[in-house]
Amino acid sequence: MVTHRKTKESPKAKEKIEKVMHEYKEGELHSGSKNGPEVTNKRQAIAIALSEARKSGAHVPKKRSK
Repeated sequence: MVTHRKTKESPKAKEKIEKVMHEYKEGELHSGSKNGPEVTNKRQAIAIALSEARKSGAHVPKKRSK
């Protein structure tokens, strides 16, 4: 019998994700640099948050495959 476990982010990753999502909700999140266009899509904001968390070395679950 195979048990399925949900993998969770590390506390460091959660903190980074919260920060980026707060920027998104305030309308301050930009794609690319700070001069880039504002992010208006929630899925894009989540992708940016996970990407930044991975770059900072935090434990984040693997990317979902389609």
